[in-house]
Amino acid sequence: MTEGKIGAGRPTKYRAEFCEQVIELGKLGKSIEQIGGALDVGTRTLFAWRDEYEEFQHALERAKENEMIWWEEQAQTYMLEHKDGPKLNTGLWSRSMAARFPKKYRESVKQEITGENGAPLIPLSIPVTFIKPE
Repeated sequence: MTEGKIGAGRPTKYRAEFCEQVIELGKLGKSIEQIGGALDVGTRTLFAWRDEYEEFQHALERAKENEMIWWEEQAQTYMLEHKDGPKLNTGLWSRSMAARFPKKYRESVKQEITGENGAPLIPLSIPVTFIKPE
């Protein structure tokens, strides 16, 4: 498909130079929503462009990698508290990273329920008596 047209509908706003912009915005830690805002389009449009233009797909992938690098660098810069200096809110940072990059930062808890001293649970059988109404 040619640049500037999507089927029989109205012309697309997509431009090949958006790829570099997207990558640069990722280097500033910008989210997909912020990238869409900078390009004056919604995320639905960004995803449509991703599906339509291979170079844009690669740009979004690079942007996401750069976004994660930016956020990791923020943590490295401010993780150690300095007297009278900026301090990182580690709880907020941790939640932000888990939300932005769940594959790498999601906290998962696995709980297993066992019987006494780690023995398997034994289902209780409770006798049930049905009483026929008179």
